[in-house]
Amino acid sequence: MDKSAKEFLINILETPSPSGYEVPVQNIVREYVGTFADEVRTDLHGNVIASCNPSAELRVMYAGHADQIGLLVTYIDENGFIYTNTIGGWDPQQLIGQRMTIYTANGPIPAIIARKPIHLLNEEERKQVVKLKELWLDVGAKDQKEAKEIVAIGDPVTLELGYQEMRNNMANSPGMDDKTGLWVCVEAARRAKERGGLNVALHVASTVQEEIGLRGATTSTYGIDPHVGVAVDVTHATDCPTIEKFQEGEVKLGGGPVCYRGANMNPVVVEYMRAAGKTASIPLQWGAQGRGTGTDANAMQLARGGVATGLVSVPNRYMHSAVEMVSLDDLDACADLLAEFALSIPADADFTPR
Repeated sequence: MDKSAKEFLINILETPSPSGYEVPVQNIVREYVGTFADEVRTDLHGNVIASCNPSAELRVMYAGHADQIGLLVTYIDENGFIYTNTIGGWDPQQLIGQRMTIYTANGPIPAIIARKPIHLLNEEERKQVVKLKELWLDVGAKDQKEAKEIVAIGDPVTLELGYQEMRNNMANSPGMDDKTGLWVCVEAARRAKERGGLNVALHVASTVQEEIGLRGATTSTYGIDPHVGVAVDVTHATDCPTIEKFQEGEVKLGGGPVCYRGANMNPVVVEYMRAAGKTASIPLQWGAQGRGTGTDANAMQLARGGVATGLVSVPNRYMHSAVEMVSLDDLDACADLLAEFALSIPADADFTPR
């Protein structure tokens, strides 16, 4: 991973993008892809689409979603405490005692999210799983009037963002889901463009609103109208305690890209991906899904008259938490795999299952 690519990764991880509020991170994406793409556009939904060799007849689309889970300010009480609803899927247990940031019209406001201390919980309360409505944000305001002067209903909230490197080329940060997948798509296109020899039009979509229903993938796929689509998202690493491999498969951090087979994946795309891994000497991990996946691949496959779809995933420990953890080696391997995949497709390729 070269210096500029790593800076791009850190920048998007440390920039807020709750679903529906992706503009700050999309500005970074737009600037970065502008250094190599032949065309860059932003659609009315907010998807940023970078195209390489756009005049080619066969259209290939890579999709990684720019949005992350977050919260949304819904109420400020008389004492200045702030209540929220969720954006995307949260385990409220992950939120207790976290440092948070509220993004207001006048800039970010630090906050903490809290509940009644354990010393004051009665016996019945201690047995119950906490609900989001029992948590509140505290910005240090002395009353409702002061809080309303700085925070507005509808302001988005994230965990305190921050990138941290660890041993064995691992890293943690909120929002690894799916800014790592977005990074892979962008970096794969950059590497393919630099190598030269693309026979296809390669369109990279930084999609919006995946966490609330694959919405950006639906609109951007319709607009691009690809023949082939590959979504890049994270998947659960199962190399940690309590996760059952016989249910979730065997997926290791540092083990390389996870390629999926199943109903959501076109078998010709799968074989092209397998061949690309062999050509580039990239070890692949394999996953299986017997129905539509909860990723942009599901929306891509069903767009217009149908798209030959694939799914490549980045192994991720502790998904949808403040400490999502990935291997930087896996990110590089995923980008190399998708660059090789795009370059391996001839102009007259046929992805019709036979």
